[in-house]
Amino acid sequence: MILLGPPGAGKGTQAVVLSKTYAVAHISTGDMLREAVKGGTPIGKEAESYMKKGELVPDEIVTGIVAERIARDDLKKGFILDGFPRTVAQAKSLDDALTKLGQKIDLMLYFATSDGVCIKRLSGRRVCRKCAAIFHSTNIPPRSEGVCDFCGGALYQRDDDKEETIKKRLLVYKQQTQPLIDYYKKARVLREVPGDLEVNELSEVLATTFNEAHLA
Repeated sequence: MILLGPPGAGKGTQAVVLSKTYAVAHISTGDMLREAVKGGTPIGKEAESYMKKGELVPDEIVTGIVAERIARDDLKKGFILDGFPRTVAQAKSLDDALTKLGQKIDLMLYFATSDGVCIKRLSGRRVCRKCAAIFHSTNIPPRSEGVCDFCGGALYQRDDDKEETIKKRLLVYKQQTQPLIDYYKKARVLREVPGDLEVNELSEVLATTFNEAHLA
């Protein structure tokens, strides 16, 4: 299964719920890159050379790392992909890798989320400078404003969580992902879910979607 949606859609939160409920692994592109680098695999070393220079890791290397990861035994029961694929080229490479393993994508969950909700969720996020704990001005407020509940460190707003930056991120997202949405629609595996819903409400919708797709 693949999770797709704009920044602030709540994919990460729902991925954790889905992973526990259906006992399948949740893997993200970032996790896979770090694991490959740490493991010192040939493709991990290639990725590291780009990361050390602060450059984007090329598509073919990212796809190779994903292919390497999904071939492992612990993913035979299924997996949730978060943050990949990001382009149609990556989607096609993923399909090829899965075909070689006798597998396929059963479901693409598209979190249709309004810009206003994404902006509200992301702009309210605050991070502790000391322990990196995450709070939210509305959803998870600290006991004392601007102070971390856990270590007493100062809370701050990351640059990429500022409203103007979020608007730019959303614009780039829409430009990049529409072809991907169309690709999975044609493959008849895309299911659209309302990302504007609160966590528990959306979890109920996802459970229904799983039943309808005969995956539960």
